[in-house]
Amino acid sequence: MTISQADFMRLLPAAVAGVSYEIQDGMLVQGDAECGWRIALTPLPDLTIGLIRLERQRAVFAFKGYSAGEITAFFQRFDLYFARGGG
Repeated sequence: MTISQADFMRLLPAAVAGVSYEIQDGMLVQGDAECGWRIALTPLPDLTIGLIRLERQRAVFAFKGYSAGEITAFFQRFDLYFARGGG
């Protein structure tokens, strides 16, 4: 994702509908042993295009106890909050 970690953290609460989560071992963790999700963010080298420098993060998602439909709904909402418009 072309985003700073600070911006990711700022947008995440709305993207997950205000569901509470914790930071554990550098990962964002929601739920318990039966049902939940985890997001691991890893900084990537900046994307440089001419004089423009964009921060990037690798975001790895893991789900446990969710149906395929629930995961699809999660990403539909997540994508709405993280979409970037161009013009």
